[in-house]
Amino acid sequence: MGTIIVHGLEVLGVHGVLPEEQTRAQPFGIDLELETDLAPAGRSDDLSDTVDYGAVIDATVRVVQTERYQLIERLAARIGEVCRADPRVTGVSVTVRKLRPPVAAVVDHVGVRISA
Repeated sequence: MGTIIVHGLEVLGVHGVLPEEQTRAQPFGIDLELETDLAPAGRSDDLSDTVDYGAVIDATVRVVQTERYQLIERLAARIGEVCRADPRVTGVSVTVRKLRPPVAAVVDHVGVRISA
């Protein structure tokens, strides 16, 4: 077994509870960890023997850009569903960070992490 890691993906999307969050795109940071058997690709050096992280990134970007959710918990769960579409992915950890949260304090970001 092994882990494919995608760290620091930034995507604009329309997600949030507040009215202004539902009308304008804001930046989200995404980290993915995909649990899968890396041994076949380690032996063959063939992309077809592993999970294509480029395809996973494209699918994640589509979810963030084209779907709308109030809660980042649901956004993270949805991204997890997309990542698990490849049956070789046996587990996934998804972190979603709202990079400019609408709070009355200075924070770097707020976020959630789910495992599925």
